[in-house]
Amino acid sequence: MIGADPHKRGHTAAAVDCATGELRSSETVPARDSGHAALLDWARALGRERVWAIEDCRHVSGGLERFLVERGERVVRVPPKLMAGARRAGREPGKSDPIDAAAVARAALREGIETLPEAFLDERSLAIKLLLDHREDLVAESTRAQNRLRWHLHDIDPELAPPDRSLRHLQVLRSLGARLARREQSMRVRLARELVRRCAALRRDIDALERELRGRVREQAPELLELPGCGTLTAAKLIAEIAGAGRFQSDARLARHAAASLLGSAAAPPPRPARQPPAELHLPPNCGHPSSHPPGSRAFLARKHSEGKSNREALRSLKRHLVRRVHRLLARPATTTTLSVSSSPTRVVAAPAVMPCLMP
Repeated sequence: MIGADPHKRGHTAAAVDCATGELRSSETVPARDSGHAALLDWARALGRERVWAIEDCRHVSGGLERFLVERGERVVRVPPKLMAGARRAGREPGKSDPIDAAAVARAALREGIETLPEAFLDERSLAIKLLLDHREDLVAESTRAQNRLRWHLHDIDPELAPPDRSLRHLQVLRSLGARLARREQSMRVRLARELVRRCAALRRDIDALERELRGRVREQAPELLELPGCGTLTAAKLIAEIAGAGRFQSDARLARHAAASLLGSAAAPPPRPARQPPAELHLPPNCGHPSSHPPGSRAFLARKHSEGKSNREALRSLKRHLVRRVHRLLARPATTTTLSVSSSPTRVVAAPAVMPCLMP
């Protein structure tokens, strides 16, 4: 077992004997392709069979993951929280990169290789995730620009401020820009006109990204778009965050990954997963009135309530059913061998107001 402690400028790996947990060797290389190649040569010299356990740092570890997987190496991701106990239980005191790398390897052995997410390559899913992340950045930037614009408009003339959320529409922005152009061009008016142009440019970019995402989702998983309540962004988020349902041997493993397992009582929910699950698999109580749920979801909840389940237990059962249906749709034979290596941190995304209706 080779544990890797990735950093921005360099990676440290430690080889640990799977039977005894004894440290055999360690190596530190620069965080670039030449260093990755040297690290692979070092590992191959240690033995023919090996598994790489890499601390899941996304932006920092993504390059090393892709390099190894492209060359046929088996790579699993180890959540950083698992290393705290490994360091405290270690026989070697102190903290260094080799010690941390050995802790990663021992944590993987302790948890079990089969229980950890395995890294695969799927350029299509990775492209969707990168596009989603870029869109979320642009939406956040657009929101900040709209907030600044509203304060300027309130100071210029409160009647200029349009209704809430209307600044998302290009027609409203064009009308507002024309009205500002007819006013005396003070510094505040000039800044407001610049913000109007900025908001319009961001909206055009966001719309272009959504169109591209729609085409990619239709190409990769059109069956998701056929589900009532599951639009382009919801389907794209499922594809990107699940990163290949085929890497989960059963829907139960995907449910554990998405924190939708039925294990445990309603008063003691399952522990938070190592990776933030797709928000589309969440049904928090504050996601809207039950009447806003699709008919299939409402019928499912009513049936669970009639069985004597509490509202929280019924919601958890519905989440588990959603995971089972998504796994059935996405875990197709054609996609079980090409899965995603994510290279960007997962965002916490608000759940949609209307959940997709995944009832049969």
